[in-house]
Amino acid sequence: MIAAKKWILNSQGNDEKTLSLSRQLDVSAVISNLLVQRGIDTVEKANRFFNPKLTELHSPFLMKDMDKAVERLEQAIRDKEKIMVYGDYDVDGTTAVSLIYVFVNYILGHSNVQFYIPDRYEEGYGISNKAIDYAKSCDTKLFIALDCGIKAVNEVAYAKSLGIDFIICDHHLADDVLPDAVAVLDPKRPDCNYPFDELSGCGVGFKFAQGYAERNNIPFNKVATLLDFLVVSIAADIVSIVDENRILAYYGLRKLSSCPSLGLKAIIRTCDLHDNKNLSIDDIVFKIGPRINAAGRMANKADGGSSSGGNNAVKLLISRTADDAQHYVKIVDDHNTNRKEVDRSITVEALKHVENTENSVDDKCTVIYNPLWMKGVLGIVASRLIEKHYKPTIVLTMSDGLISGSARSIKGFDIYQAVEHCSDLLENFGGHTYAAGMTLKEENFEAFKAKFEKYVEEHISDDVLVSHIDVDCDIQLSDINGLLLRSLSKFQPFGPGNSRPTFRSRRLHDAGQGRPVGKEGEHLKLDVIGEEPGKALPAIGFGLSQYVDTTLAGHAFDMCYSVTENNYRGDVKLQLRIKDIKKST
Repeated sequence: MIAAKKWILNSQGNDEKTLSLSRQLDVSAVISNLLVQRGIDTVEKANRFFNPKLTELHSPFLMKDMDKAVERLEQAIRDKEKIMVYGDYDVDGTTAVSLIYVFVNYILGHSNVQFYIPDRYEEGYGISNKAIDYAKSCDTKLFIALDCGIKAVNEVAYAKSLGIDFIICDHHLADDVLPDAVAVLDPKRPDCNYPFDELSGCGVGFKFAQGYAERNNIPFNKVATLLDFLVVSIAADIVSIVDENRILAYYGLRKLSSCPSLGLKAIIRTCDLHDNKNLSIDDIVFKIGPRINAAGRMANKADGGSSSGGNNAVKLLISRTADDAQHYVKIVDDHNTNRKEVDRSITVEALKHVENTENSVDDKCTVIYNPLWMKGVLGIVASRLIEKHYKPTIVLTMSDGLISGSARSIKGFDIYQAVEHCSDLLENFGGHTYAAGMTLKEENFEAFKAKFEKYVEEHISDDVLVSHIDVDCDIQLSDINGLLLRSLSKFQPFGPGNSRPTFRSRRLHDAGQGRPVGKEGEHLKLDVIGEEPGKALPAIGFGLSQYVDTTLAGHAFDMCYSVTENNYRGDVKLQLRIKDIKKST
């Protein structure tokens, strides 16, 4: 059974302002209320929200060191220097590497460029000396690091001693001392005044390409061909889809839906999404992204391959022929199938470990370690544990002589700060507010666990440990129709900062077709009816089959849900996506 959730009804806004906006825009009070909740309380703001424009992107030269980065790349292109493009092995890293590789090689025509994705198991996260040594052996003069590098002070110094210049394009938090690179592009660095600091790593790479194109009179529409890579990173890295990211995601989805790169097109077909002409952020998060991620999670050179698993993801994304794309998508999809099996089995073991450990269920955080677990799926496993127990969670294993793992958090608790507090016991760490990674010596595990648990105990409130569902407003099922769905679709792309609206309806009933569905009967499928006259509406609750007794017992129930489309092979139908169910009182 998943953790119980608390429903919180959002402020319904100023009635006069909501009604005025409703009249001016000729939309329902439900839609105007959703806009006001998002701070969109004028016609002008609504027009900007509903009609994002690429001309409203911020100038890339507002980012600290952009001029230096562009000048150094210009020198490399002019002098025909060897360039290495390097990035993390997750979706953000591999899409960023693909974007810059395609820009430099295919758009600028500089063939003297190669890419490198570190092996998750042999090299770990961040810049590796092994990669720098390889770059030196290839006579590389310029090393472009994407989605990593902001903390690589020693590694950049080592590269510099070998005559290799660095350009860093990162979006993680910086330490007090920055690497001595030619340019450090990171909107989160303290001395950077860029207007928006929530870009993905790939987003920083895109701004680099945009800056180079702008300085060299390359039409922006050539850079815009890279937006399908960028939207995949925005969705998969769970960055805020507001401000500049909203514009980039909006046009990235258009590109992804209409004319994606050959590699992404192959993934879309493998996901059975090719009949969908309006791909969404959810399609990336749940179908496209996991396949790209799986390559870096599951494969490594030790398996007998000649390159890291992440390299296969990049080879897929930069494919120039349909045959190449089909070859690499098969490899990536097979890894994803294996990933599902592994993370499912480890999740079962992890849940048993938690539930069989004295007091662990009542603790305010979870820290578990098993030296036999696969490193590549630990972030997924941590997220699964949070679904069940809803508390900050760290899952660790043994990798290459060190304990290594992933941390995931809950809304309202900064797990990066908690991990940073324990940095004296760590060999390496990095991350964001809600996700982090770390490595430590085995002899430091118990001390780290105790220090982390003490920090959480002192800094987390009981209220934060209760999962919340933010409800935008109460509506009747009779309010739901095609017009409402079309109006809601204009709010896309959805994501952090612009969540898909959540509604609550009371005293609903199952129309008689309710049943568990899914491979293991883990999902709940219903046709729901309200107490007011109207037809039954189809609803699906993923992972919510536990509520089958609540809904089928004949009692009325309240339901939180979003209004979506179910697109099955081109057949599009309205569907409610259930978030939670409670018996009516």
